[in-house]
Amino acid sequence: MRVMAFSIFQLLLSSFLLCTFFQEPTHALRKTYIVYLGGHSHGPDPSPTDLETATNSHHELLASVLGSDEKAKEAIMYSYNKHINGFAALLEEEEASDIAEKPNVVSVFLSKEHKLHTTRSWNFLGLEKNGRVTANSAWTKAKFGEGTIIANIDTGVWPEHPSFSDKGYGPVPSKWRGKGVCQIDSFNTTQKYFCNRKLIGARIFLKNHEAEEGTIDRTFRSARDFVGHGSHTLSTAGGNFVPGANVEGNGRGTAKGGSPKARLVAYKACWNKLDTGGCNEADFLAAFDHAIYDGVDVISASIGWSTPYKEAMLTDGISIGSFHAVTKNIVVVCSAGNDGPSPSSVTNVAPWSFTVAASTMDRSFLSEISLGNKTHFQGASLNRGLPQTKRKFYPIVFSVDAKLRNASASDARVCKPGTLDPAKVRGRILVCLRSDKLESVREVEQGKLAGAVIVFVQNDEQSGNLLLAENQVLPAASISGTAASYMNTSNANTTANTTAMSSMFGYLNSAKTYLGVKPAPIMAGFSSRGPSLLQPLILKPDITAPGVNIIAAFSQAAGPSNLASDTRRTLFNVEQGTSMACPHVAGIAGLLKAYHPTWSPAAIKSAIMTTATTLDNTKKPIRNAFDKVATPFEYGAGHVQPNLAIDPGLVYDLNTNDQLYMNK
Repeated sequence: MRVMAFSIFQLLLSSFLLCTFFQEPTHALRKTYIVYLGGHSHGPDPSPTDLETATNSHHELLASVLGSDEKAKEAIMYSYNKHINGFAALLEEEEASDIAEKPNVVSVFLSKEHKLHTTRSWNFLGLEKNGRVTANSAWTKAKFGEGTIIANIDTGVWPEHPSFSDKGYGPVPSKWRGKGVCQIDSFNTTQKYFCNRKLIGARIFLKNHEAEEGTIDRTFRSARDFVGHGSHTLSTAGGNFVPGANVEGNGRGTAKGGSPKARLVAYKACWNKLDTGGCNEADFLAAFDHAIYDGVDVISASIGWSTPYKEAMLTDGISIGSFHAVTKNIVVVCSAGNDGPSPSSVTNVAPWSFTVAASTMDRSFLSEISLGNKTHFQGASLNRGLPQTKRKFYPIVFSVDAKLRNASASDARVCKPGTLDPAKVRGRILVCLRSDKLESVREVEQGKLAGAVIVFVQNDEQSGNLLLAENQVLPAASISGTAASYMNTSNANTTANTTAMSSMFGYLNSAKTYLGVKPAPIMAGFSSRGPSLLQPLILKPDITAPGVNIIAAFSQAAGPSNLASDTRRTLFNVEQGTSMACPHVAGIAGLLKAYHPTWSPAAIKSAIMTTATTLDNTKKPIRNAFDKVATPFEYGAGHVQPNLAIDPGLVYDLNTNDQLYMNK
């Protein structure tokens, strides 16, 4: 009886809980939506009262849907009350649809996550000749960008870096409205304030990111750059002259930005997820709104979609932010994306944005690969070479021949974690296939964990013949498919009493820097191509600039490979991508802004595009990484030439109405 009574009790309790569950109201999932209302009526110089009025109007609009001001204030994370009119709020899908039906609402869209997309480059672009700045240089004419303010929307900045020192700088320009705002923590120093007369401001924007990912740890809740991307791009646009810059002894020279005397501002809207994204739309739209209000001259934004953009301009945060900036006479430079060589992969295609593709320059970092049969190849590398006691030939093994029994051949070919057999890799040179067009650090890390002495990373088909030099955790080199095929064929042709695994031996010599390389530029295989899926009649990208093997400032909180296991630290690092090309053009735009302060963004864009070249340094048409003649869908108007751009003779100007007409 006791057992039966207990069973009946369980049944009744279960029934009660089940009924209670179904009686509880269900709530739809809330997501971050951006409500765009166009421009403000308060004019270009809003007062505190104007800003408060704008925010109150946002609360009233949302309250008309949610039912109360309290709910509206709780839901809104950003009120864009300065130049961009709108707000970002946590809403249910039905609530977002209701707001979209309200009068004066231009668009309502989900906040999406976007991805983050130098000693020699300025010499290659003609601003200096072997370290000497001539009278005809755009640097000389524009006084190195003095007086301009360049903003960077990225992962922040490492403020102690010499690229951002204010030694020799005068007072901050009076047009700067962000005085005193420097949201950078002390990290491991006792210093209290990190902005100066060079790095004049730093802001953080993280509400959307925290709504999606959770609260950021206090240690990282700062405009300090913990991954290196933001420091690299900001210093490329406007970093100081810093002698002795190098990476692992390579590329030694004086680092500098395109506008080396410009004042710089870091707007951190991207949060520590280089490979998967980390830049939430509501956050960087807030960064745009503040940058416009703060009084910057140029905005550099190396961010964009990871897939081709097919939606309307009015549902894209970068398009909206850049439009409002351009109407306030601010040049906005964006990266084209790293999803080439596929056609129509270009992002940031708004006609008012200045979209930059990536190409090489006349410098390479190469290591000679010596094989046991006295054959030699070259691979892109930054390695210093092995210690003297380990300088010998090592057997070469291809990762697919060194896989664990239960690993798939396709996974082992790209050296995925858990696919390599240490017994077959230890003490050998490992050959992996590249799995990412921009980096191979994970392949090399897996080789190191499996006991490899050296790693060769073979280019995949989409990379073409372009070899990338990377700062690896093990001596490594990027090699062509031709070199890898030769090694593999030699292995296959071994005699019966020699195993394929150990038949071919090789060695990687230390890297050397080669200057004056021809032909250059070559369009990078990873650089996204046109035509634009949204507006195929408007050429995108607009221009190409150096974006391969670029040396610039780096964070002291991250290893140069950005791997968690990498404990090394370096003042400068080599990076690849249209992210690196974008700030080159932003720096050049800063020079033109300094030399022609009354020119509109359209005039500056025109000057740079109409003076670009479609020829390489052999006076032949620019080619791509697949040894074919490149097209305007790869390089836009051509390769940037700053010394010609500063005095173009003729410019084509556009006003706001013209820009909107182009978007119809």
